[in-house]
Amino acid sequence: MALAKVLPALLFHFMNAAGTLAQHFGQLFDDDGLCDSALSERRRRLPWEVFTELMRLGLRPLARPAAHPDAFWRGWRLVALDGTQFSLTNTPQIEATTRKAKSRRGRAACAKLTTGVLLELGLHNPLAAALGRGGQSEWALALELLAQLPAQALQLADRLHGCAAFVAAAQAACQKVGSHFLIRARSQARVQTVKRFKDGSRLVRLPVRKKGQPRVIEQWLELREIRVRVQRPGHRPAELRLWTSLLNPKEAPAPELIELYARRWEHELYYWKLKRQLRKSEVLQSHTLETGAQEIAAIVLASALLARQRARAAAGQVPVLRLSFIKTLELLRPLWLTLELGRDLLSARQKQQLTDQFLEFARRWYVTPRRKRPRSCPRAVRQPVSGWPRLRRNQSWEGPVHSKFL
Repeated sequence: MALAKVLPALLFHFMNAAGTLAQHFGQLFDDDGLCDSALSERRRRLPWEVFTELMRLGLRPLARPAAHPDAFWRGWRLVALDGTQFSLTNTPQIEATTRKAKSRRGRAACAKLTTGVLLELGLHNPLAAALGRGGQSEWALALELLAQLPAQALQLADRLHGCAAFVAAAQAACQKVGSHFLIRARSQARVQTVKRFKDGSRLVRLPVRKKGQPRVIEQWLELREIRVRVQRPGHRPAELRLWTSLLNPKEAPAPELIELYARRWEHELYYWKLKRQLRKSEVLQSHTLETGAQEIAAIVLASALLARQRARAAAGQVPVLRLSFIKTLELLRPLWLTLELGRDLLSARQKQQLTDQFLEFARRWYVTPRRKRPRSCPRAVRQPVSGWPRLRRNQSWEGPVHSKFL
């Protein structure tokens, strides 16, 4: 079976809510001679380098300043770097090759596969992805993604990356392509103040120490630090500490950078849509570690396809993220079925007209902004935890149930 058929079938399969891989393969290529076990065997023989190359070719920037102003800030393309974990199914193959995390309450329910994604904000379009197939941490995967940072971009990252070692790698990667970063720094990091600016920020020097020898300083980084205390009514204040390579306060005012950093939360929403709207579950359906990685790669590629369709439907008339993610997906599925059933009945012009009508219909699912009303979620328990025993090991029983009348 040609590789050109397996990869589209996998992508199509994971974008559909129901059906098996064999059914979707037959729907795409009019060939129902292969069962799911045969397709599964072919999947296991696919080298991971195929999916790496596919993501390298299929994930690329989409936003244009004129059509997508929400994806830019002062001419810089906004990208975010973050990671997540997908739960693997508890199969003998996975339990033999992976280890579950252990906490004070015992082993985790499922083994995890760590994933990092470099995301284009404003479109929720993935630019690159890295998977911890060898047990790599989120921090290690983020270092791999730095090599795929696009030019003229402003990278946002959370507190996990706010240390000297990562900032040094980020600055080197940004200088190669003419980009910058805005990273939330860890509170315990120590710096030397060089100069204070009128907007409240300051120029600092950050020491980068040699790994394993904290007294040896390998280099000094010159950064701009912004510290601010934020507080909502009824909540405790929190301190926000940001590091950026944008050293000129006139070109990048501190108040704007503080508001801009809040957009990093879009990355969390992207992961939520992958797990809860595209896949309907955080647990992967694949039975091995390698096929689980293939499933995640297909999901990321599917989200890139949906980002393109949402951008086409928006057509520069409405913000892309105002178009419903789930509704666009639900409209794509019947369109694919119609084009498949009518491939010998419809002309190329009629197929294009159907596609244009789909884009016009998808544009109608425009989500209006919510009313700006104050909302508060108190940090309190709604009801006390009951005295149920803690589940540490799953047990199941098979066989007849014995009953006795009383």
